[in-house]
Amino acid sequence: MKLLVIGGGGREHALAWRLSLSPRIHKVFVAPGNAGTAQDRGLENISITAIPELIEFAKKEKIAITIVGPETPLAAGIVDAFQAADLRIFGPVQQAAQLETSKIFAKEFMQRHNIPTAAYTSFKDPALAHQYIDRHITPLVIKADGLAAGKGVVVAQTKEQAYSAVNNLLVEKNLGGVESGIIIEEFLQGIEVSFIVMTDGRHILPLATSQDHKRLYDGDLGPNTGGMGAYSPTPFISPDLHAKIMHDIIDPVITGMKEEGINYCGFLYAGLIITAENQAKVLEFNCRLGDPETQPIMLRFKSDLFTVIEHAVNGTLDQVDIEWDRRAALSVVMAAHGYPENPRKGDVIHGLTDLTTEQENTDNFHIFHSGTRMDGKDGKEILTAGGRVLCITALGENIKIAQQHAYKLVEKIHFDGYQVRRDIGYQGINYQQRKQ
Repeated sequence: MKLLVIGGGGREHALAWRLSLSPRIHKVFVAPGNAGTAQDRGLENISITAIPELIEFAKKEKIAITIVGPETPLAAGIVDAFQAADLRIFGPVQQAAQLETSKIFAKEFMQRHNIPTAAYTSFKDPALAHQYIDRHITPLVIKADGLAAGKGVVVAQTKEQAYSAVNNLLVEKNLGGVESGIIIEEFLQGIEVSFIVMTDGRHILPLATSQDHKRLYDGDLGPNTGGMGAYSPTPFISPDLHAKIMHDIIDPVITGMKEEGINYCGFLYAGLIITAENQAKVLEFNCRLGDPETQPIMLRFKSDLFTVIEHAVNGTLDQVDIEWDRRAALSVVMAAHGYPENPRKGDVIHGLTDLTTEQENTDNFHIFHSGTRMDGKDGKEILTAGGRVLCITALGENIKIAQQHAYKLVEKIHFDGYQVRRDIGYQGINYQQRKQ
């Protein structure tokens, strides 16, 4: 059978790679893919992004199932369009994807279904937003209502920063316009974790827990990014807390969707804060896998991913379980010079050839590509082509050992101006050391 993965980032590389390992799969097409998916055995890039053309391709190639990676095609209704064409696809429909595409929709949905989250108020008028800031203490969190590629959230430590964020979003509209407005919410103190599940609309299958690192610099300093690294599993989610998250957050989302006449089939990502009282509250929902969380999760995934997704599409997700590698996995993102504000493209990446050969002979690590492209006279030179360039992902007996393995691999790769955090996994490592 043949599959189609929509997207071209590290998340899609990890998904396509894991899917290609299924003995039932002959080929995985990736649209549009990157240099990594162009090189991995069993994968093939196609330079198609328009939904009507993707539908025609899926029909022509007799694609068994299409899997959607990023949020933009979900927001554009790719799942609705494929289903209307009688094509099987894994991902939430456009109406369900509003959980991610509209912060206001998500907050109102959580209120309706008593899902724990931060208190908030929405605004379209910058003057009213400024008045709200005047009446409240900082820090405050300002979020663009719509999709913003990881750049629509500002944690304002001072009122001046809050005013600036409001002006940036509502007056200057530097994210291309946020016509539906912004939300300002209370700042929740605690540990951030990622909780991702698969669902067929009735049944829910949790994936391994994880924690990502959003800030650019060590110690969680600097600007927010799409994610500078992640690890799995996270020790901050105990079995008891896991059960509580399922009961208080995940189950009400799927049940609430069904009550509102929406069938949610796909991945659901809950970005959570674990408070000092060991309570979980929702920071955000994504309607797809996280990036870079997908990379360590897929490296630990030992079952046949295609079979699991097939059950989800068929509505029989209760008939399958997932086997996980008992080891921890940790991913380190190598980002381009100037990321996140103005990432530079076109730098030559060195050191990948030997590592690519080595990873073919081991299951202990994988180099997942994000913003890369093939170039050069022989077509084999790999250049940077985005903000987050590579995601170096390694396994280890615990988080610390996985971290050491990943950073040894990072040292073998170079491109001009690359940026790397040197402390990915530090919170989990410190937690485990305190418990010893």
